[in-house]
Amino acid sequence: MSVDAASPQIEAFLEMMAVERDASPHTLSAYARDLADAEQGVGPGGLMAADEAGVEAWYADLAQRGLSAATAARRRSSVRQFYRFVLGEGWRPDDPSRRLDAPKQGRNLPKILSREDIDALLAAVAKRDAAAAVRALALIELAYASGLRVSELLNLRVEAVRRDPAWLTIRGKGGKERLAPLNDPARAAVRAWLDVRDAARKALPSGGPAPDSPWLFPSRGAGGRLTPRRFAQILDQAAIDAGIDPARVSPHVLRHAFATHLLEGGADLRVVQTLLGHADIATTQIYTHVATDRLSQVVQRHHPLAAPPSRTED
Repeated sequence: MSVDAASPQIEAFLEMMAVERDASPHTLSAYARDLADAEQGVGPGGLMAADEAGVEAWYADLAQRGLSAATAARRRSSVRQFYRFVLGEGWRPDDPSRRLDAPKQGRNLPKILSREDIDALLAAVAKRDAAAAVRALALIELAYASGLRVSELLNLRVEAVRRDPAWLTIRGKGGKERLAPLNDPARAAVRAWLDVRDAARKALPSGGPAPDSPWLFPSRGAGGRLTPRRFAQILDQAAIDAGIDPARVSPHVLRHAFATHLLEGGADLRVVQTLLGHADIATTQIYTHVATDRLSQVVQRHHPLAAPPSRTED
């Protein structure tokens, strides 16, 4: 079921989420997919005609389809929020989702890369042909130095970096602004990319000045800027070239590496929370577990007293 074919009630719910809750296009798309799945799965008549048995049967089927606990929890939440909206509008007198239990979710530690992995990625992209290498270096250095979400990185405007700033002002989730740091390698990579980017623009054949894209990483695609999918492909190839399993590398993993390496270096958890733009420090605390686990592994590998005692003969 496509979003265009959604019921009037689902369309009204999505409109409410966009206008009143300021939900992002990505969030709205996720709600639309979840509700479309439920609309098909709860029985004849869809969500507006479903009873408790139909909703619960659909929810139980999510696990049978092999969906993760996190995905099932999100779909449950989408349906619960939809029915609360429907009740508030007076379109139904009851909530057939009220007995849905959330699946228990274990603590999934984020994938991380070591400092050596980051160095290997950068070394790998530096070996490519000039323009592609410079762009890839700028992308990776920016993501790793600042902890930006992939959407924040690819939405950067060229004017934000023209003056070689040490900090970027980022408008993140919920429209909240924060400062994101740029270290010297990231600033140097951005300057090099601007030189390549500007030279390419000037080389365009035209009768007058070529129109410049507002985006730091422009693209010929419909959106006019590099897509998350293309960035992920760039990282996949860099990982292969660096001898790293591509499954371990993604744009979001660079953000994880930023947070974990800061904590390993002694940064305060509240500072990392602010830099990442997390509203709740509990979200940031998972990185303390990652950092602690990694430090424990280092001690076990390298501390002389951590090695098992050697056996001597009597």
